[in-house]
Amino acid sequence: MFRLQGSKVLAVEMTGDAVKAKNGSMVAYDGQMAFKKLSGGGEGIRGMVTRRITGEQMTVMEVRGQGTCWFADRASEINLVGLQGDKLYVESSNLLATDGGLRTGTSFTGLRGASQGNGLFTTTVEGQGQAAITSDGPAVVLRVSPQFPLNVDPGAYIAHQGDLRQSFQSGVTFRTLMGEGGGEAFQIRFEGDGLVYVQPSERNTIAGDV
Repeated sequence: MFRLQGSKVLAVEMTGDAVKAKNGSMVAYDGQMAFKKLSGGGEGIRGMVTRRITGEQMTVMEVRGQGTCWFADRASEINLVGLQGDKLYVESSNLLATDGGLRTGTSFTGLRGASQGNGLFTTTVEGQGQAAITSDGPAVVLRVSPQFPLNVDPGAYIAHQGDLRQSFQSGVTFRTLMGEGGGEAFQIRFEGDGLVYVQPSERNTIAGDV
């Protein structure tokens, strides 16, 4: 159903089914399509309430029909993630599209969300199917194992999946280690068994001022 056309355009072949995508991300389509805006990201009352509290914006549309839709978001790189009943945690700004059968929700992230200024919740995607996530530059997928935990700059973090635990470390930053000031005040530490997606560019955060 999902395929990449180049690295920055997602093509979705549809045969009467539906796909959920970031509002405004469709760049072209052929065939017969119907479009519907989903309030609160299509996540029901809980998703709407938590996003309203945190001020996090995630406007989603549902596309249903017969034909092909093409999606893109500000020339960002697009990465396909296959889910087999597991859960993907992804920054809402990096979620481009999901299979209509996948469930989206919100999950409390604590300090990491506060450090980024993106609210205290992150988006979850769960079920069987495919999701498309964006990155500023080609994403790197890093394996975390019990023997090899991983520390990540919050500005470079995109998503993670698997049996992972997060903790937050403050005081020592990547830029501090390199002898530069003004860096993020937090690192995210992942322990367990899973995958972490990072981008080779940092989004703007307020963490350096926290």
